[in-house]
Amino acid sequence: MSTIIMILLISILILVHEAGHFFSARFFKIKVDKFGIGLPIGPTLWEKKVGDITLIIHAFLFGGYVSFPDDDKDSDIPQDSQDRLLNRPIWQRAIVFSAGVTANVICAFVLVLLTAFLWHNMPSGKFDTYVKEINAPKEASVWQSGLQAGDKIIEINGSKIDSKYGIYLYAMYSASYDGKVSKENVEQNYIQLKKINPAFEQDEIIEKGLIVKLPQINNEGKVFLNKNILNAIALYKTEEEKLTDAQTKIRDEIQNKKYIEADGTFSLNDIAYAMSDNVKPLEVKVLRNGQEIQLNPMSSNSEGLIGIVPEQKEILIPVTGIKSAFSTSWNYLYNETKSMIIVLGQLFTGKIPLKNMHGVVLITKMGGDIISHDGIFYGILLTAVISMNLAILNILPIPALDGGHLLFLLIEKIMGKPVDEEIANKIMNVFFLLLIILLIFVLFNDIYVLVKPLLVK
Repeated sequence: MSTIIMILLISILILVHEAGHFFSARFFKIKVDKFGIGLPIGPTLWEKKVGDITLIIHAFLFGGYVSFPDDDKDSDIPQDSQDRLLNRPIWQRAIVFSAGVTANVICAFVLVLLTAFLWHNMPSGKFDTYVKEINAPKEASVWQSGLQAGDKIIEINGSKIDSKYGIYLYAMYSASYDGKVSKENVEQNYIQLKKINPAFEQDEIIEKGLIVKLPQINNEGKVFLNKNILNAIALYKTEEEKLTDAQTKIRDEIQNKKYIEADGTFSLNDIAYAMSDNVKPLEVKVLRNGQEIQLNPMSSNSEGLIGIVPEQKEILIPVTGIKSAFSTSWNYLYNETKSMIIVLGQLFTGKIPLKNMHGVVLITKMGGDIISHDGIFYGILLTAVISMNLAILNILPIPALDGGHLLFLLIEKIMGKPVDEEIANKIMNVFFLLLIILLIFVLFNDIYVLVKPLLVK
């Protein structure tokens, strides 16, 4: 039921967007031929003519459109008719093309405001993280750290922990023996090795049976995650190198040893790489009985797990009246929109790979889970965020999107004449095809994420 509710909420956003185009066109008495839900690909699920407008629902539900006589070469509307969109002033066409985006922005704010009035709360996006229980093996470092059930984790490696993902991200990116090393650590360990083994050259394959002395193996440096990473709007990237299989074997062999016997397959440099992959310490500060306590360093295992069961409580902002409802709604939508723009910028610059790009299928599944677990108000807020996302994406100056039409209007305004219709149509068709390919790619990403756990099992 929660998934069905989420599908209905997302469907409302498509209707709102297209209704923006439709009603703005009708306001200027511009003829509208079709109002479509979905994209005109594959079979049509439902079609009905109401007055002079054809209502259509397509099987490919990812989108919608409003069709004008200008889009139909066989239209019997005269070419010079004011019923045609292209014969209207630039400012009217600009309003029609941007009305869908405007409708989505208004819809987003109304949904957030509605939530504020009905719930009397607004999520702050900040969480208190508590230790519910420790379930690590007895040899795990968490037991020696002094951590206790009931502690509130307030800081890790100097970063304030008030995001939903902070503790998980620090544990994951601080995984011990993860097979990755920094060049700086390798160079430092090589210097230490060379001091006590001066006879060997850096890349010389050491003769079988010879003994190589090992210096004290120090921990790797602490991981530091900035605010964007902790809020999951940026990925953590390092310049680390992967160990080879041979170097990984050496790493496992030299644990707690003072020397290693050469087998004729590795060099001093290989040992330096092996030494450089070990423990990344986590320096955790907790709040216990009103007192801040700095614990002994702990570490996560090779799978990025500390060995605790966290319990999180989102900090809610109380809504106390009309002024409070408007201010908290504005702040919530502003912060969410800012995060979306940051993520979008990172997608375009390649800082976030396209494989991390997801669409309506996964969003629907996640939204259904959110409604089921956290309640309908969180589902409505997610719908508001999606509405803003649609607005931002559609206003981008990309042909086949609303922003692309506005771009052509700007060119027309500058040049003093419209862009050649045939050239404009070819550009639109190319980008429409690219958009469909992108939608299919995103759909594959969504399905893969949902099916992957079943394949692993």
